[in-house]
Amino acid sequence: MTQRFRPMILAILAASALSPYPAQAQAPAPTANDGPARSFVVQGKGFLRNGQPHQVISGEMHYVRIPRAYWRDRLRKAKAMGLNTITTYAFWNAHEPRPGVYDFSGQNDIVAFIRDAQAEGLDVILRPGPYVCAEWELGGYPSWLLKDRSLVLRSTDPKYTAAVDRWLMRLGQEVKPLLLKNGGPIVAVQLENEYGAFGSDQDYLRGLEASYKRAGLGDGILFTSNQAGDLAKGSLPNLPSVVNFGSGGAENAVAKLEAYRPDGLRMVGEYWAGWFDKWGEEHHETDGKKEAEEMAYMLKRGYSISLYMVHGGTTFGWMNGADSHTGKDYHPDTTSYDYDAPIDEAGNPRYKYGLIAAAIAEVTGKPAAPTPAPTVATTFPVSAVRRSASLWDNLPTPVRAEKPMTFEELDQNYGYVLYRVTVPAGAAGPLTLKGMHSYAQVYLDKTLVGTLDRRLDQETVELPARAKPRVLNILVENTGRVNYSHAIRTEQTGLTGAVTLAGAPLRDWQMFRLPMDNLAGLKLSARPCSGPCFYEAEMTVAKPGDTYLDMRGAHKGQLWLNDHNLGRFWGIGPVHTLYTPAPWLKAGANRVLFFDLTGDASDRLSTVDKPIYGKVTNHREAQ
Repeated sequence: MTQRFRPMILAILAASALSPYPAQAQAPAPTANDGPARSFVVQGKGFLRNGQPHQVISGEMHYVRIPRAYWRDRLRKAKAMGLNTITTYAFWNAHEPRPGVYDFSGQNDIVAFIRDAQAEGLDVILRPGPYVCAEWELGGYPSWLLKDRSLVLRSTDPKYTAAVDRWLMRLGQEVKPLLLKNGGPIVAVQLENEYGAFGSDQDYLRGLEASYKRAGLGDGILFTSNQAGDLAKGSLPNLPSVVNFGSGGAENAVAKLEAYRPDGLRMVGEYWAGWFDKWGEEHHETDGKKEAEEMAYMLKRGYSISLYMVHGGTTFGWMNGADSHTGKDYHPDTTSYDYDAPIDEAGNPRYKYGLIAAAIAEVTGKPAAPTPAPTVATTFPVSAVRRSASLWDNLPTPVRAEKPMTFEELDQNYGYVLYRVTVPAGAAGPLTLKGMHSYAQVYLDKTLVGTLDRRLDQETVELPARAKPRVLNILVENTGRVNYSHAIRTEQTGLTGAVTLAGAPLRDWQMFRLPMDNLAGLKLSARPCSGPCFYEAEMTVAKPGDTYLDMRGAHKGQLWLNDHNLGRFWGIGPVHTLYTPAPWLKAGANRVLFFDLTGDASDRLSTVDKPIYGKVTNHREAQ
């Protein structure tokens, strides 16, 4: 702690006269996890751990957003900051990609992650959802739920609740042994997630509580978590209620929680220590000094706190969500989930780490541990493109139907679908793709005639005049399903509504499924390629180390490194790099394969030793 910062913290502590504990008692000194918990309960306004007052000082991190080889490293750094607990969601769509098909292996091994936290001396708060938000694809829901358009997400619809029940029972098989009563580190479980921002159906929450209990997830502390204005709508009278808010909102939010539950638990379920980025918008940085001040303020009042996020990591693959508040606006999230968190995307403490650690140390009386040394990123040479393959030469057998089918109707979760139909000869006219989700390139034969972007509320493009019948190709990308608001209920992807040319519907479609989950059969060659193409290059690694792929030499698409889908890139920014972790590299030659929607012979990648943010759309165009 700097001498300039120390008086500020002490002044905050002295000014915090109000206490959530009875007048005759002092706020308990926060405790660390000294030995395993035999009991963990809510009593009045706080927690008792083994019969002793205990403050939860937690931070959120997500196992799916951190390379598994780095789990223990990130957990140790969180503990060194002064945390005694880790909070995580369980991501339904990662674990059940198809109905009844479950995956708890590798990166999805939530049990191993929780056991790693326990091994590092950390308690765990589990948030099973089924809705998690998290700037994650469809808020954690598997997209196959949307195949039946009559199913209503986050409701008492029997078709929905039956699917939720099955999922929670299966999750329970994995995590029940990790509950506190069974010797595990899970001390509390959150019921749903900020439901008050969505609805106020108490029957829905009570039904979900019953599902948790059937799955064995309700045997200890259950609580609800909502933003300050939604506490009454999203809480149950029999469960503790905690509040969520961000930097600068502490005084107002805790006052609202205390007014809502005067004698209830004092806890912040999410204190937003940063914010997330969206494609084509500003990069976010928040005030770490203010966050440290508010941490001290809340801890002194006896509050338990969970930082969201202590370490954001990366939304690898296709799993970024999208923000929407009205259902009509659409703001897809970037691959980087750095979040301006105390521990950055690559696992390095940033300046606010030390400030928050100092604030925690002031209140707990436990000296702050030394700030961990950063991992020095490096750079590696990346070859020019050696081979490429046109999408047009790598199409699978199509599915035929009278009308366009959505991704979900095609039993496809992510990636792209190419829609093909023959259009008659005729004058130029408007082609309208009603409900196009989320990004489309429109071709006559293989000539690009227009692009439609849901972010910009675009659904119509002018189709040129045709002297004879032509083939219309519409390549649609799932750019990330909305994870927030009632829009989640209508997040079918692809061509979800009528497709008309000058007002007349087009019929007799072919649909080419392009999930890009197995690219072993690509017909790569040394011939140049432009348009929607796959490009192969090689990264030469002497000794594996963290690095960042600089994507400013490409346009928009997806990138794979060896066997790992690193995620999306898009020249509109605000982030122009893909975090590339050392454990996913090998000494020698590493294959880099990327799909670029508008690629050409000048596509070229390189590596850098830090992330690049900004509004540059493409470094060739910026020169």
